[in-house]
Amino acid sequence: MAKGSGSGGPGGSGRRRDAAPRRAPKRTASAGAPQKKPVVFDARPAAGPAPSAALRLGLVPGATPGKWIDAWRDRLPDVPVEVTVLDVATQRERVLGEEIDIALVRLPIDDDGLHVIPLYDEIPVVVCASDSALTAADELDLADLAGEVVIVPRDAVYDFAVPGSIPPAFDAPADTAEAIATVAAGVGIVIVPLSLARLHHRKDAAHRPLRAGPTSTVALAWRSDRTTPEVEMFIGIVRGRTANSSRG
Repeated sequence: MAKGSGSGGPGGSGRRRDAAPRRAPKRTASAGAPQKKPVVFDARPAAGPAPSAALRLGLVPGATPGKWIDAWRDRLPDVPVEVTVLDVATQRERVLGEEIDIALVRLPIDDDGLHVIPLYDEIPVVVCASDSALTAADELDLADLAGEVVIVPRDAVYDFAVPGSIPPAFDAPADTAEAIATVAAGVGIVIVPLSLARLHHRKDAAHRPLRAGPTSTVALAWRSDRTTPEVEMFIGIVRGRTANSSRG
C-alpha cells in the first residue's frame, strides 16, 4: 500500500511556511500634536534700530548755542552735534545746501525755501582803541562818531551811514577780526553786534553801546523740506520745551 501524502510526513510538500513579518505602519501625527520647527542655521539676526545721524548745526560768528547744545546732549547723548561756522554773506546758500540741518543765522535773510524763527536782537557797540577818547562815555550816540574813521569789514553785519564820519583811505579789512585789530592799533572805529565784540576781545581794544543804533537779529533757519525729528527736537530745546512737554 503506497504511503499517502499526508501533512505529517517529514518531507511532505503539504507543510505551510510561516508568512513574512509585516512592517508596522508609519505613525502619522494627529491634528492636535505640536509640530517640530525646522532648525535654520543660516537665519539672519533681527535688525536693530538704525543709528541716529548727527545734528549738523550751522552758526554765524558770535552766536552762542552752548546751553542748547548741553540740553541736547542730556536728552540725546547718542546723537552728536556737528558744528559748522557760517559766513553771513553765504549763510543762506549753506543752509539750503546738503551739509546743514539747521542754523543760527543773522537777519535779514531771504526766506524763500526756508523756515525762519527770529530768536533775539543784539545791540550794536562801537569798538575803538582802549585809549580812545570815546571810552570816556558809558554809551555813545551817532553824533559822538562825527569825525571818526568808520571801518566796514567785508563780512560786516552793519553797513549804514554815520553822519559826519570819515571813510577809510585803505581797502576794507577781510573780516571783523582784522577790522578790530586795525582799530586796536589806533586807526578808526568799527560798529559790530555785542557778541562779535566779545568774540574778538582784545586788551588793546574797548567797546561802548551805541544808542539808537540798528540791532542785529539772530534766528533759526532750516530748509522747509527738511524738518526732521532731530530738527524739531532742537527747535523745541531752543524754545524752552522740556523733555516731557508737548509741541505747541
